[in-house]
Amino acid sequence: MDGSATQGNIPPAVSVCLTVLKKRSDFLRAARARRQGTSGMMVQARARGPNEGPGMRVGFTCSKKVGNAVARNRAKRRLREVARLVLPMHGHDGWDYVLIGRAEATASLPFERLQDDLRMALRKIHGPA
Repeated sequence: MDGSATQGNIPPAVSVCLTVLKKRSDFLRAARARRQGTSGMMVQARARGPNEGPGMRVGFTCSKKVGNAVARNRAKRRLREVARLVLPMHGHDGWDYVLIGRAEATASLPFERLQDDLRMALRKIHGPA
């Protein structure tokens, strides 16, 4: 097999520079920190302490307000892909990000608009306080 990308070796939806948040306590700490709403999503972010390790971490959530399981999974897939494309360039090392899907908007907005929403939210979160 040559080195070209085939179905078996496509990078995962969240790239290697991002670690996925899984613990509820990490989500709760992010919820108490900075947040920025956009039309397509809510972004929560916090700077981790020096003893919490390097790298960016990201979590994804959608409540039942987003819709049934199919709608929630679609919204989370879109959020994962947006994070994979935008966070490596616009996120900060040592930060946790939680992307929260919005009812109807996350699944239906054009994909470029979701990317722009995340970039704008990150600018506001990391801008002067």
